[in-house]
Amino acid sequence: MLLKKAIIGVASAALLSTFVFGRDAVSYVKTLGCSARDAIKAEVPIEFEIQRAREMVENLVPDIRKCMHVIAEEEVNVEHLQRDIARCDGELNKQRAEILALRKDVDLGKQTYQYASRTYTSHDVKRDLACRFERFKTAESTLGSKRQILAAREKSVTAARQKLDNMLGDKRDLEVQIENLDARMKTIQAVQTATSVHIDNSQLARAKKLIGDLNKQLDVAQRVLDTEGKFVGLIPVEAISPVPEDLSAQIDEYFGKEAAPASHEDKSVADRQSL
Repeated sequence: MLLKKAIIGVASAALLSTFVFGRDAVSYVKTLGCSARDAIKAEVPIEFEIQRAREMVENLVPDIRKCMHVIAEEEVNVEHLQRDIARCDGELNKQRAEILALRKDVDLGKQTYQYASRTYTSHDVKRDLACRFERFKTAESTLGSKRQILAAREKSVTAARQKLDNMLGDKRDLEVQIENLDARMKTIQAVQTATSVHIDNSQLARAKKLIGDLNKQLDVAQRVLDTEGKFVGLIPVEAISPVPEDLSAQIDEYFGKEAAPASHEDKSVADRQSL
């Protein structure tokens, strides 16, 4: 019942939008959806987006571990294959030596041959030599195939190792970029916080004016004290030296006879000579 109502609602909305917008209804719906998506995305905090990016990078760890496990398995397979090839190569060398030895004996043209205290006819030796030769060619072909498989697996391991190194390098680069984004975000937030702090300039100006007035008042008080003879900062000298009795004699002696006052008689003689 609910599904039926939902279908009817959707159909009604589609018919209504088609009736209102006509053929452009689909374009209007797409544009509205994009606008709504952009508006919702714009409201998501940057901190959330950075954390989401950090989690996305962390989600790469399972893939990296899976790649490491595959590489480890392939490296073990390569090592086992290398040991198997080395063993097969040793057996082929032994078979080659035995084949060449039997061929040399067959070339002697004997009727019978003796090996390990047993006697074999010439026909038995030739048949054994032919069988050994066929097995050698088969083993040699198998060894060639194994070497091709080894080369392919070694190439695969090298490519996988390179891919793993690239994944690890990309992960480290992404982690560094995320840390840089986080540092930039915190720097911007700090600047925004410092910008939003409001300082009352009027109160600061009043405090400066008050300090200036106080300095002026102290300057006036010091000037008054200096005018009254109470010099601020000078060493007070309370003792007053007495005036000596022979002050005039001391002055005459210091300045000489020119400084001594002339007598009345000397003054009269000087006046007549001037006339």
